[in-house]
Amino acid sequence: MKVAVLAPVAWRTPPRHYGPWEQMASNLTEGLHDQGIEATLFATADSLTAAKLDSVVSAGYEEDRNQDAKVLECLHISHLMEQASSFDLIHNHFDFLPLSYSKLIKPPIVTTIHGFSSEKIVPVYQKYNTHCHYVSISDANRHPLLNYAGTVYNGLDPAAFTFKPATEDYLLFFGRIHRDKGTAEAIQIALKSNRKLIIAGIIQDEHYFKNEVEPHLNENIVFLGAAGPEKRDELLGSAYALLHPIGFDEPFGLSVVESMLCGTPVIAYHRGAMPELIRHGETGFLVNTIEQAVEAVKNISFIDRSLCRKEAASRFSMDKMVEDYLKIYRQILKT
Repeated sequence: MKVAVLAPVAWRTPPRHYGPWEQMASNLTEGLHDQGIEATLFATADSLTAAKLDSVVSAGYEEDRNQDAKVLECLHISHLMEQASSFDLIHNHFDFLPLSYSKLIKPPIVTTIHGFSSEKIVPVYQKYNTHCHYVSISDANRHPLLNYAGTVYNGLDPAAFTFKPATEDYLLFFGRIHRDKGTAEAIQIALKSNRKLIIAGIIQDEHYFKNEVEPHLNENIVFLGAAGPEKRDELLGSAYALLHPIGFDEPFGLSVVESMLCGTPVIAYHRGAMPELIRHGETGFLVNTIEQAVEAVKNISFIDRSLCRKEAASRFSMDKMVEDYLKIYRQILKT
């Protein structure tokens, strides 16, 4: 089986810090390669893979802002599609744009839908609904107008996350600084809990950061900026709990799984995929308000950190993700 994995080109694959779609494209490619599948990763030229790398884009447009994103996307997608006949199957992690080639090439396209940026993009998915094969990353993120080949949870490498049975006293917010992610709510939870909060992530909304985050920063509310893999492992593993008070129906939530892999329980708003990731009272708490989150902080000591690790490693591992995708591939190819 020869599989082409199409990654986005906003960031390097795997990303240096932020880039969840690129991370999943990387994990899938490495997992397929480890299983003996002939996989080719289509990503930026500075990407890292044990499989074959093919690229016409030197660096991600979020890392080199002197590039036009749409031009790079056009060059990148067309580069794969012009050699599509070399592959048995194409796995698309690039949202809806590659679908427009699907009726012009022979290999089937599996598309992981990492989320819907807007209802306005749904008509493209609808157009190719019976021709392409869609995979959701959670049952919560399925669109009622689309057909799905299955749900495959995002998978991480447990070995990349260090389990820590003991913790420090700080709470952690780990994610992009944006209203959707609830950074301001995390600050309020920490203040009302009388605990230190460490905030790590890229600033995606400067206005939000300046008005709702920065005024609260002091020795107890600390902003670190983006954190790469080593710093992420340190922060997540040492945290008392991860705060995830999202303001939208999040399709998945990688930081939630990353936290649990380190043994750190999660306090999250009961929205989107959170009930699929967190077992309430066992690996964290699902809450609806700041006040409920503050109460949950008081009960974190009752959570078994080893169970958090065990649960995340069994349900959200890279190996499990690859196994589930291979089942879908074989079903499509009838092999």
